[in-house]
Amino acid sequence: MRIEVVKSAEKELELRIEGEGHTLLNLLVDELNNLENVSFAAYSIDHPLFPVARLRIVTSEGSPADALKEAWKRLEEALKALKSEFQKEFAKLGA
Repeated sequence: MRIEVVKSAEKELELRIEGEGHTLLNLLVDELNNLENVSFAAYSIDHPLFPVARLRIVTSEGSPADALKEAWKRLEEALKALKSEFQKEFAKLGA
């Protein structure tokens, strides 16, 4: 994954992300939009054969970089919990 800052302002952040697709970006944007101080978060991928996305975050208060960090932290915690649940269920199957 390669990340490049396209635009950085007090209330807006735009990133160019290479090597990631809908799977990660959908989760991240959903988590960003769950934050109260995020007024807009979305991503776009211009062409399906080239995994280059643009992620845009606009906040009503606080920095968009801090919002991104918070969303990433929440996403990590949710995925750890999901992994734990899968491991418990697989253990029941003897896998």
